[in-house]
Amino acid sequence: MTGPLKTPPLLASQVLADLGPVLTGERDLEQTATAALELVMSAGRIASAALFRFQEQPAMLSSIAALGFAQFPRITVFPLLPKHIHALNRASGPQRLCDERCETFLSSTGNFSSAWFRYLVPLRVRGKLVGALMLGERDEGAGYSPELLKLLGELAPLISLAIHNHQLMMSLQERTAENLRLITSVHSFWEEALEAFAATIDAKHVHMRGHSLCVGRYSAAIAEALGLAPTELVELRAAGYLHDIGKVNVDKYLFGKPTALEPLEYKQMIDHTVIGHQIVSTIQFPWPNIPEVVRSHHERADGSGYPDHLRSDEIPLPVKIVAVADTFDAMLSERPYRTRHSLGEAAAQITKLAPDKLDAEIVFALLVQLRREAVDFMAPPRPWASQGDRPKNPFIGSDMACTLSPTDIDHLTSELNRRVNRGRSYLS
Repeated sequence: MTGPLKTPPLLASQVLADLGPVLTGERDLEQTATAALELVMSAGRIASAALFRFQEQPAMLSSIAALGFAQFPRITVFPLLPKHIHALNRASGPQRLCDERCETFLSSTGNFSSAWFRYLVPLRVRGKLVGALMLGERDEGAGYSPELLKLLGELAPLISLAIHNHQLMMSLQERTAENLRLITSVHSFWEEALEAFAATIDAKHVHMRGHSLCVGRYSAAIAEALGLAPTELVELRAAGYLHDIGKVNVDKYLFGKPTALEPLEYKQMIDHTVIGHQIVSTIQFPWPNIPEVVRSHHERADGSGYPDHLRSDEIPLPVKIVAVADTFDAMLSERPYRTRHSLGEAAAQITKLAPDKLDAEIVFALLVQLRREAVDFMAPPRPWASQGDRPKNPFIGSDMACTLSPTDIDHLTSELNRRVNRGRSYLS
């Protein structure tokens, strides 16, 4: 048997640096755990290891990933008594396992023998147990040096946080999905319930308030201008209400940050489309297009969008409609890094985004609804007592006056046609 191998400080620093991207990468928990195990085992020349998460009811350690064992059950569990949980919560750093110490941390009623493990590293977040890293033999029978044990202790908080964050995310997604299941099962109240759900999504931050409701209203109105069937208008309104549901998983601090997002913050923000898709895909909606709208409403015609970089002909019509409605309301909303655009500025800006970013036909339908609003707003006074008694604006909402004239919108439509046709003129 060879003697203990030391872990050079440079290697320890490199392992810590390499583990960060592994734990924050775009993988599910099993893939993340496997990648983390591979890195730890390679750095420490460890022949076998397994990663477990703590489950409270019933109390047990349940395996997430394992490498290097000749046979390992697909799900390995160690039921835990209160004394085991107490010991794991009090243990400081890696703990050597042997016949007389295994019973301190693990029960003997699991479906795998604890004799295969040499060390156990408790994984905790803010003093609360979230899992355990179990380590088997090292290559060539080497022992665990103090330097290697120190490194494992330094890696433990990073691995703990990754497990903790994943479990929080899954818990939040499951609760959100369950709420949606309850809503969609009550058909007589579905629209009112989804409106309330949209308001809950928007309550994440002051800059989001009312956004999902507006996107639902704009989407249905654009669909109406395109001549879609009434059932499709209902679906587009519901899709607009739910398009940002994945933002329930985004740190609310990011919505109010006045400066540019850091790379990891930006990734968390754009991942709301994928998280939202995971949530709504578990629901049996009466509208088939909602999952793809939730996933793809940030795709753009030139392929510059996310998450799948779809191009114009790959983006379904409902997605294109919600994308325009979402962009339009974002322009009309206050943001921490800019003031809200006026209605005229927003209409001009969204026209310039077609056809390279947004679908020109959808933008044209938006202009149609804005023109109808302008015509109604500028119509001769009818017999109501005052300006304040005018009907509420059905399209842009009651909190914003229609400051555009029909002529203004005609100019925008003409510019849109010129851009779509690249300046070409056609003679009859």
